[in-house]
Amino acid sequence: MKNNISRRKLVLVIVDIALINFSFLLSFYFRYISDVPQGYIKTYGENFIIITLIFTLSFYLFKMYDSLWKYAGTDEFLLITAACFSGGIATVAYNRIYGGFIPDNIIVLSTIIITLTVVTSRLTFRTYRRMTKILEIRHSGKGPNVMIVGAGSGGCMVLDELLTSKEIDVTPVCFVDDDKKKLGMTISSVKVLGNRHDIPKLVKENNIEMIIIAIPTISKQDRTDIVNICKNTGCKLKIVPGMYELINGDVNVKEIRDVNIEDLLGRDPVVLEDEGIKEYLQGKVVMISGGGGSIGSEISRQVMKYSPRRLIIFDNYENNAYDLQNEIKRIYPNADLKLVIGSVRDRNRLEKVFKEYKPEVVFHAAAHKHVPLMEESPCEAIMNNVCGTLNLAETADKFQVKRFVMLSTDKAVNPTNVMGATKRICEMIIQAMDAKSKTKYVAVRFGNVLGSNGSVIPLFNKQISEGGPVTVTDKNITRFFMTIPEAAQLVLQAGAFAEGGEIFILDMGKPVRIYDLAKDLIRLSGFVPGEDIKIEITGLRPGEKLYEEVLMDEEGIKKTAHNKIFVAKPASYNILELKGKIQELMHLSECEDNEELLQKLQEVVPTYQRKVSEDKPKNENEQKNTKQEGRGPQILVTSGK
Repeated sequence: MKNNISRRKLVLVIVDIALINFSFLLSFYFRYISDVPQGYIKTYGENFIIITLIFTLSFYLFKMYDSLWKYAGTDEFLLITAACFSGGIATVAYNRIYGGFIPDNIIVLSTIIITLTVVTSRLTFRTYRRMTKILEIRHSGKGPNVMIVGAGSGGCMVLDELLTSKEIDVTPVCFVDDDKKKLGMTISSVKVLGNRHDIPKLVKENNIEMIIIAIPTISKQDRTDIVNICKNTGCKLKIVPGMYELINGDVNVKEIRDVNIEDLLGRDPVVLEDEGIKEYLQGKVVMISGGGGSIGSEISRQVMKYSPRRLIIFDNYENNAYDLQNEIKRIYPNADLKLVIGSVRDRNRLEKVFKEYKPEVVFHAAAHKHVPLMEESPCEAIMNNVCGTLNLAETADKFQVKRFVMLSTDKAVNPTNVMGATKRICEMIIQAMDAKSKTKYVAVRFGNVLGSNGSVIPLFNKQISEGGPVTVTDKNITRFFMTIPEAAQLVLQAGAFAEGGEIFILDMGKPVRIYDLAKDLIRLSGFVPGEDIKIEITGLRPGEKLYEEVLMDEEGIKKTAHNKIFVAKPASYNILELKGKIQELMHLSECEDNEELLQKLQEVVPTYQRKVSEDKPKNENEQKNTKQEGRGPQILVTSGK
């Protein structure tokens, strides 16, 4: 690779040397036609090496040999002009110092010709590569036919890459753009044939096999609309990331990614109120339990943006935590980062860590969260989720932590499974501890997180890669979904609103039908649902609901300063009474008496229902609330099941 770059630079230097001297000789001809004074030719011959060095040195100083001319734009051509005229001024100065061996007007004319010829040489290089690729495509007919959605700057850059890159073997056939003024226009022989609504028709007419969505500035909702249109065409989908996702402004083929399920959610990027978050994180010692997990690791990344004095990643699984440590150290080489291996079930270990590092803010993300597994191992759910939370919360109180934020789940509302019931007890612990402590304890409740460990998306992707079938428990089952970054950012934002004892509820938009999600993933993978990949209905698993809720009857709700975060009215619990009940649960867990444990769990969490009803809500109000379309958080008002 380095040899190719050096060879290319050498060729450019040789071409420039030839053009510089050719331009001077041409200037003599234009100035004197055929009667050029021999004295000027002789003196130029004696000084042409110096003159050539002056111009090539100017080109070098203006970094003309470092530019990628296949991507050259206005800036590069302004650079050439500046380099040529700087070389011309330096040559005039040299000419006058050494007696004016040639007329100044020859140097000025030569400088103009040098500028034109050097620009032409660069343009010729670009044009040759482009035309060669176009001719190859037109004559070979190889590579899939490609439609580009968006005929703006992003689409033009993508087309340029497709036409000039030797590594890409595709045939750009047409553009699609919603701007009526662009309809019928041609860009590098590729025509704008219609708008987004014409995509299905144009795909059939032009045998399109791949669609590239190339509008970096598009809104999430518009992107979702276009993806929804494209996903039923059977074409392979690619997308240029949004501008907020790109580190630099250049769009090239390496930044075009596959369309993923997040693109179908239609959710705009979270806008954070940085000042409030910065106030409680900047310069503070922050500890994240379960910091190596999918959500905990993203919280770690988000926290680092606010310059904590020290970040403590606490996890009992070393591999993920170690990878995260290396990632953060690479991005923030001067960060004070501590990776601590340990379990929230070990009170002594926690106290040693708190005593040594003195955390001021704690995010509690450590938990067992797999619903079916916890149904089989309720003792482990109690020991890890409930006892672990109590250990961490009491240790935070003992060492005077300022703020404690626990991650909860919508499954804690009217729980029908052990995992949800244990997380409800965790919320009760948080509210009970807040009543007696100077530490501000809050919980943040949200739904399923796309791509997190144990979520349905990785499972579906694995099943699709193996040829199916994709398993769905019930055709009507729905879930709320968030992306990992969205969940982490809103957790940080909720922490800024903490007064103590609140349960913050994140707006998760519309509930998603899992059956539709499975079909979309199959389509995005380039297959036809039900034909290439079968979908198998397996029946609800133990503890599984048809739909999830995010609010309990007694909680009430009010808005916060952030439009995606709501807060439930704080409840009151006595920590001594609650600890007594937890001690009984711990004793039963140690005895591994599952039946008695579940009965006791139902006493501690009265809303816990061990039997799952597969019927949809029959109450008209419940149906209405269940089918809400995401205006604020989804709230189901129940009558206490």
